[in-house]
Amino acid sequence: MNPPDHPLIVLVGPTASGKTSLAIHLARQFNGEIISCDSVAVYREMEIGTAKPTHEERALVPHHMIDIAWPDEPCTAGDYSRQSREALAGITERDHLPIVAGGTGLYLRALIDGLFPAPPQKPGQRERLRNIASTRGPAYLHRLLTRLDPTAAAAIHANDIPKVVRAIEVSLAAGQSLNSSKRTPMTEQWQQGRDALTGYRILRLGLNPARPLLYERINQRAAAMFSGERPDGGLIEETRRLIARYGEACRPLTSLGYAEASAVLRNQLTREQAVSQAQQGHRNYAKRQLTWFRRDADMHWLPGSGGDPDIADQARDLVSKHLREQEKAHPQG
Repeated sequence: MNPPDHPLIVLVGPTASGKTSLAIHLARQFNGEIISCDSVAVYREMEIGTAKPTHEERALVPHHMIDIAWPDEPCTAGDYSRQSREALAGITERDHLPIVAGGTGLYLRALIDGLFPAPPQKPGQRERLRNIASTRGPAYLHRLLTRLDPTAAAAIHANDIPKVVRAIEVSLAAGQSLNSSKRTPMTEQWQQGRDALTGYRILRLGLNPARPLLYERINQRAAAMFSGERPDGGLIEETRRLIARYGEACRPLTSLGYAEASAVLRNQLTREQAVSQAQQGHRNYAKRQLTWFRRDADMHWLPGSGGDPDIADQARDLVSKHLREQEKAHPQG
């Protein structure tokens, strides 16, 4: 007889939709521990631009996959998947409820569906793609990815050049070209030979606030990050410290918010222009996140933000039902 599957809660949604608030609420209700699913929150010393849970929030319930790497260290989807699965195993061994919460679709897919065997790199191809980004701009390179693999392009920000390059590399593997009709997108290759997560019965919850409310939250958060009235100096000062320690070419500094703050430090943008660009960038990112997660037919959508009391009640009821069904399927004793 096979051992029973363990319950697992996955909570996703666009940036600024209140995932942290709801995840903590559920973890406190159901004796849970939270696994962050954010490709930038994994880095230490990057606090303001990542909107990580505060140290006070992290003290309420255990959090995993936050501050696991230095900004100049690589942390790939494979690294995230491996360490997250180790965290999952530990949480279930403690008989606690694991709650995966975040908005990085690629990392979530790596955790749940597993990774495909990476094809070999073509000599010189990565350098050529990076040169394209340098000469014609990240947006042009991102448009190439959109032609090759619209699904991956919807999940990867145009400024994240390393991920865009890697996705193009994979899609162009095995002798394919940009003009080939026989190319295999990276997201299709994910279906081949993946090491899917087993042993868990998953409840998927998705936050979907009304678009005007979501955009208002995004705009307020971005403005607050750049506020010079913050005791810590705000995102520009945090970026200044990171550049001084890790260099301007440090990969996480290409992420939303940090890229705009870096432009201010190079005198390419004013603070006001940086806020406006960051707000627009986060709004665009939220659209891509929703496009990604809406492809999941098993998602239970919650029409509000994570801090809304009625949304918290709906989520609590869904989790309670999920746990009751688990108990019926595998009664103790």
